[in-house]
Amino acid sequence: MAFTKTNRTVMKAAYLPPALVARLDGAFVLRDWDTLDAAERDRLAPEVRVLAVNGESVVTETFIATFPNLELIADFGVGYDGIDVAAAQRRGVAVTNTPGVLTDDVADLAFGLLLATARQIPDAQRFVERGDWAGGGYAWTRKVSGGRLGIVGMGRIGQAVARRAAGFDMVVSYTDQMAIEGCPHRFVPGLTTLAAESDFLIVCANGGEKTRGMVSAEVLAALGPDGILVNIARGTVVDEAALVAAIKAGTIAGAGLDVFLDEPTVPKALQGRPNVVLTPHMASATHATRKAMGDLVFDNIAAHFAGEPLKTPVRPY
Repeated sequence: MAFTKTNRTVMKAAYLPPALVARLDGAFVLRDWDTLDAAERDRLAPEVRVLAVNGESVVTETFIATFPNLELIADFGVGYDGIDVAAAQRRGVAVTNTPGVLTDDVADLAFGLLLATARQIPDAQRFVERGDWAGGGYAWTRKVSGGRLGIVGMGRIGQAVARRAAGFDMVVSYTDQMAIEGCPHRFVPGLTTLAAESDFLIVCANGGEKTRGMVSAEVLAALGPDGILVNIARGTVVDEAALVAAIKAGTIAGAGLDVFLDEPTVPKALQGRPNVVLTPHMASATHATRKAMGDLVFDNIAAHFAGEPLKTPVRPY
């Protein structure tokens, strides 16, 4: 198919912020998959050179094959475990994501969840609002400063969490596929061992099949009745059924969770508990960061159409 200067069609196939949609629509030919009927999809599919999705999108090999002239999948998000990157690469389709720009926000929320869970801040607010304070003070909670912090996945976000932990005089250890060169913190090869040696365990690992359910019943048992789990990674990384059982049984002391297995569904058994703090997958959802993510998506697409190197390509397996 011969492309002309004006043939710069981007197919939006997931929710994107309105400001980014407006920029894409102003610079390129933007189509919205969800608004097209079957006939329009068939007619327009050959024109599509770029597919714009988000970090929660599921982009299968079959869906990729729908667009015979696809060249780039631009992901509005750091996570790309829902994209069949291997299939894209076999077809010569590049994939980009938005790493780096959301690191601080995600690390901030991780620590917010740790503090809110350990000190039971949301439940303490409900205690005040119910008028229960008149009957005596709130139950004592957990100290955070000086505690032992285990980090699961020492990438950009894990390292940012570790920097924040330094301000709380925490002793930081971590596990990953291998020791990170130059990392000043102690590497622990096994996740179960790390959990057993931690007061708080923060999950920062990538999603996908390789990490599915890695925070298992065994790991939670090792974390123990005084341990607190925080997950700002992917819901798939934690065995959610095992987590529910651990919370019910008191196997662990509590959990702060921003991600879940079947979003937006959250198990009822995790709700309404003083030792469980829940947020709706909002770690990167600040005005500044979402703008920066949108800018990076736009810059990747613009670079592609200009024949320039991509800003943040997902590397081949």
